[in-house]
Amino acid sequence: MATNKLRRGFAAMDPDRVREIARKGGQAAHRKGTAHRWDEKEAIEAGRKGGFARQRLRQSKEQTQMAGQPATSGGTTQSSLS
Repeated sequence: MATNKLRRGFAAMDPDRVREIARKGGQAAHRKGTAHRWDEKEAIEAGRKGGFARQRLRQSKEQTQMAGQPATSGGTTQSSLS
């Protein structure tokens, strides 16, 4: 696939214009009654999943560092400070 592909649609738009379109779509969905509303059970589940994913990412980085490989988060390593 070509890397110099032309941007089309929302990707080619000004970010403020895209945000405005999304805002109007959200307002229309609320007026129509089809917008998603979080209930307490869904919010708790989403928070649990997010915490679990964050914990797995942290554990993965720790294991990588223990193996002697630099972390991929863009942080500085001892060798890069020399």
